[in-house]
Amino acid sequence: MLDEKILNVLRHSRDSYVSGEELCSGADISRAAIWKHIEKLRIEGYEIEALPHLGYKLVAIPDSLIPSEIKWKLKTKVFGRSVISYRKVDSTNIIAYELAEKGMKEGTVILADEQVKGKGRHGRHWSSPSKGGIYMSCILRPSIAPNEISRITLLAAIAVAQAIRDFSSLEVTIKWPNDIMMGQKKLCGILTQMKAEQDSADFVVLGIGINVNVPIKQLPKGATSIKEELHHRGGKINLSRVELTKRVLERLEEYYNLMKSEGFEPIIDVWKDLSVMIGSRVKVTLRGKTFEALAHDIDPDGALVVRTESGVLEKVSSGDVVMIR
Repeated sequence: MLDEKILNVLRHSRDSYVSGEELCSGADISRAAIWKHIEKLRIEGYEIEALPHLGYKLVAIPDSLIPSEIKWKLKTKVFGRSVISYRKVDSTNIIAYELAEKGMKEGTVILADEQVKGKGRHGRHWSSPSKGGIYMSCILRPSIAPNEISRITLLAAIAVAQAIRDFSSLEVTIKWPNDIMMGQKKLCGILTQMKAEQDSADFVVLGIGINVNVPIKQLPKGATSIKEELHHRGGKINLSRVELTKRVLERLEEYYNLMKSEGFEPIIDVWKDLSVMIGSRVKVTLRGKTFEALAHDIDPDGALVVRTESGVLEKVSSGDVVMIR
């Protein structure tokens, strides 16, 4: 908490030095304790100048997914107001699930610079190299039935897609149910897990993995990163994971509140605008069988509705769907 107070004082005076006396007053800290906390911040990657008779100056901020950076000027009321960050974990979803079981409040965010057992759908691995992406899990406590969990996945997909568009101007699209695509390449994956009673969800853990600065050589086949796509277009390549994380959280809260106030229909409308899937031919693997069909619609629970070769409409809630070029 004291570290955040010191940072806030220094941030408000980015172009000038802050005297020791001002820092003591603004952060409510003794002179004897200042140096200890300044050194701690330097270890975390903050570049802070200290000059006799002038004081302290914040010169550079690290692109670290730590609470003080995520919460600085974050425009949300719930999402990200509580942040827990790690350098390296097995999976942020595992930690978030355990914390949710212990009663951690809605909107709590778990972040990591690296995951060694990142999770994808159906037990697949999500590549999570150190400091290359955003590996984040959010705890939600929505008033939904267990069969409506797909609504949260689709809501998250539009929030992330919009955030990436805002951040990078890349025209990313959504592939049902949980992938953000750049052309035919995967840029982001979403994994939703739930603990529920018979008629209602106890909590939902929303896992989001975004390839931000990951070099192409560290990505699996069929994947890409924002940095890689901007590099091809001659754009900037030093991308702030902190700023994108904030935009994702702000968009999540925006659409989460929209769903609570107006229902799921507006979410479906936005999803359709951002997806190139509806009307396309797809290959579906469902309940052990594979068939081709036409992606027809999204139903009120967030499931994909496909029209088979025989003209029958079939709901796909949990299968694998691949677009056919």
